[in-house]
Amino acid sequence: MEPLHLALWQTAHPADSTEALARLDRAAREAAAQGAHWLLTPEMFLTGYLIDAERLAAHAESADGLLLQSVRGIAQRHRTGIVTGWPQANGDAPPFNSAAAIDETGALLAVHRKIHLFGEGDTQRFTPGTAPPAVFEWRGWRLGLLICFDVEHDEPLRQLAEAGAHAVLVPTANMVGYDDVQHTRLPEAARRFSLAIAYANACGREGETVYNGLSMVCTREGQCLGKAARDEAVLRAAFTAPPSTPPARTRA
Repeated sequence: MEPLHLALWQTAHPADSTEALARLDRAAREAAAQGAHWLLTPEMFLTGYLIDAERLAAHAESADGLLLQSVRGIAQRHRTGIVTGWPQANGDAPPFNSAAAIDETGALLAVHRKIHLFGEGDTQRFTPGTAPPAVFEWRGWRLGLLICFDVEHDEPLRQLAEAGAHAVLVPTANMVGYDDVQHTRLPEAARRFSLAIAYANACGREGETVYNGLSMVCTREGQCLGKAARDEAVLRAAFTAPPSTPPARTRA
């Protein structure tokens, strides 16, 4: 297994999907030029996150809709994997807050639906997912997906650990006032569940909400490999191959 090179794109949410795809295309091109295997965006990047609930629902699409088709084309064009989020259609019910992992060939490898919704901002817009966290294979790595508040709960991390995941890729939109997630929770969770964590946060303002940046990468021992500041940034880091026999998982 080769090292896993990541680019965590800490950026503001777009005004609309047209802007999102144009910016994603540029970011993917730059990430690939720097040798990144995977580019991670913030939560719900393709449409915006805390936008009007009716507008959000109107933009909901299935995993084979035009939004992800466009992302698949970007990944294939620049030969880099992409993890990004969008509102996934859910019939007549509110959409799911979902994230997709699309590899460098444009193949859709996994979709995760956010399980733990945070506050009224989420519950007024989304339906919670009920499936276990998504896990997928890539060049010998076993990778999991979580979204934002999911990583602050033990059960999804325990499920990923028991599924043999090496690392967790987390699109997020954490807000000002919750810095303890990055400073304390992520290193502690990585260490306790023996899971490397890549946490790609938003920055800037979306309506009345201000995001706190501080995207970060932790090793499975809880060591911080890198942390962004508050503003727009691309955080680059590499996970080295884990040992062939993983350490015992801690049960909490």
